[in-house]
Amino acid sequence: MSDKIVHNWNFKILLVILTITSLASCNNKKIKAQTDTPQQGTIYISVDESFKPVIDEQIKVYESTYPDAHIIASYKPEADCFKDLQQDSTRLIIVARGLNKKETDYYKETLQYKPQFLLIAYDAVAIIVNQNCKDSVFTISRLHDILSGKENLIAVMDGRNATSTVRYLQDSILKGERFGKNVVASKSSEDVINTITNRSDAIGFVGLNWVGDNYDRKQQELLKKIKLGMVECVRCEEKGLFAKPSAASVSFAQYPLARPLYFILKENATGLGTGFSNFLSMERGQLIFRRAFLIPAVLNFNKRTSKIEE
Repeated sequence: MSDKIVHNWNFKILLVILTITSLASCNNKKIKAQTDTPQQGTIYISVDESFKPVIDEQIKVYESTYPDAHIIASYKPEADCFKDLQQDSTRLIIVARGLNKKETDYYKETLQYKPQFLLIAYDAVAIIVNQNCKDSVFTISRLHDILSGKENLIAVMDGRNATSTVRYLQDSILKGERFGKNVVASKSSEDVINTITNRSDAIGFVGLNWVGDNYDRKQQELLKKIKLGMVECVRCEEKGLFAKPSAASVSFAQYPLARPLYFILKENATGLGTGFSNFLSMERGQLIFRRAFLIPAVLNFNKRTSKIEE
């Protein structure tokens, strides 16, 4: 057998080996992808930072129920969560709005299916002031004046732009107008609270689940240094009524700065993202929202009185 024939024969054998190795590698990748189930695996999710306390609790309970499931949450501004959703590494985000038609059409064209999204709870934007602050009552028109800069009271946000709190206040109070120069940015909701505890010449805006949990000792300690502002009830028949943010005042439409909480799931198979999003929308997850003094949006837990005949 000539050297040329031997060379060709060895080259063919090498091609066969490379093909088998490539197929085996592909099969291994498929096997790894299939190990992600509602009860096990690892998933990376992005969450609006203003919902951190309650989502931390949701993850804690879910992982204690399914020890092989690992949900790694990254807390960031709302706009960054939507950017993450465009990446393959992020299949689930938790934010303060659902997808609009333009976004839905984009994902349908890109993924060949529509992501699922669902309203799972209601939160509120709480106004906080220092305990030494004498004025903690606000009308909607006064909030407009503060946020637009007409009233020169320092307003502290959890970010200058791209956060759900900023977007909500700009849409609902300013109606698209720009913030005044008196509106300052803080790094996070926790930083907003820390700022207000140290100064009485400012007001802060944070999610209710940062300051409204009556069972959380840390939050109760905070309320010794800050207090919740009262806001004008715009839907009450009786004029001149004001309400603090709470589950009850939001449920009865007395506190006007209420906002939704959604999950958006980009998963076309039954994986860990599906399992966790189902958990959020079913009884245990909804009870955790209620326990954190948010308002469950999927299940109704109204109390009913009954009388037992003896």
